[in-house]
Amino acid sequence: MQNLLSYYELLGVERDTSIDEIKQVYRRLARQYHPDLNPRNKAAEEKFKEIGQAYQVLSNPKSRAQYDQFGHYSNPSEFQERRSGQLPSQQKPRENGDGSDRISTDAVDFGPLPYFNSFFEQVLGLGRSLKRGSGLTAPVSSSHDHLRPGTTKTSYTVAARTHQRDMEARLTISLSKAYLGGYARIRLSDGRSIEVDLPTAMVPDQCVYFKGLGLSGGDLYLEITVEPHPFWKLVGTDIHCKLPITPSEAVLGGAVEVPTLNGRVKMSLPQGVTSGQRLRLARLGYPNGKDRRGDMVVELQIVVPSHPSSQERELYEKLQYRETFTPRADLPVLEEM
Repeated sequence: MQNLLSYYELLGVERDTSIDEIKQVYRRLARQYHPDLNPRNKAAEEKFKEIGQAYQVLSNPKSRAQYDQFGHYSNPSEFQERRSGQLPSQQKPRENGDGSDRISTDAVDFGPLPYFNSFFEQVLGLGRSLKRGSGLTAPVSSSHDHLRPGTTKTSYTVAARTHQRDMEARLTISLSKAYLGGYARIRLSDGRSIEVDLPTAMVPDQCVYFKGLGLSGGDLYLEITVEPHPFWKLVGTDIHCKLPITPSEAVLGGAVEVPTLNGRVKMSLPQGVTSGQRLRLARLGYPNGKDRRGDMVVELQIVVPSHPSSQERELYEKLQYRETFTPRADLPVLEEM
């Protein structure tokens, strides 16, 4: 039997860890092993899928309770096959006339299995479905096999399974939403409107995987499109912006406010900055999935008032009369004239 890591080991958490803590651990690991941040790394891609599957099971109280009891055994036939050493190919279904599958199994002594009946009742709801007439019905025939004394053969009619299919969809979100993550609603091509919990620090064209949200229990692959922002521009892990400043701020310097994804921060302007000059704010850019962040790159733009007040105009006239600075004095074309 293959020795598989448990879902708790995959996420690196204890069995009594709360769902909120599991969600935080999953988001950190999803950023760390995301294929977009680990190109051409098959090991990281497989790890990303494994932690996604573990999160889907452990974040749901019902599926987590079943997993805690039965581990990786998701259905009774797998439980039976692994315990008895029987291969799945040794039991072949036969088709009924109504299109459903008829599975015939010879009774086998499995030894002491104190929770085997409860397994059927909890996972398949066998005890209740026999009374309510759902997909798994009561035995339709029972006879003694004279070639094998002491054994019985019992047949069950199982409803045909709906075909599962993975789905792809696209979701357009703002840069702020991509950074913060959280819940978002999306309408799928089959008409369903569902709510998904997005991870933090998503990047444009990233594909987010949701287990079981496709058609009939298939998986959903959600491609993320990030809308262009009117002020911030994502360049790698750096965030670029153009910050307007006044002529007096450019000459005198001082503290100015800069909007970032984490709110407004104060930046100190040196004296005598020029339009187009760039200043860098360390670690205020976009997360890169490894507990690090890019920088905020601020390009300064000196802006003059288009309609100055009478007092401002008077001050500018006085400044023009008194100023000694001549920006056109050293133009190289003047030497050629």
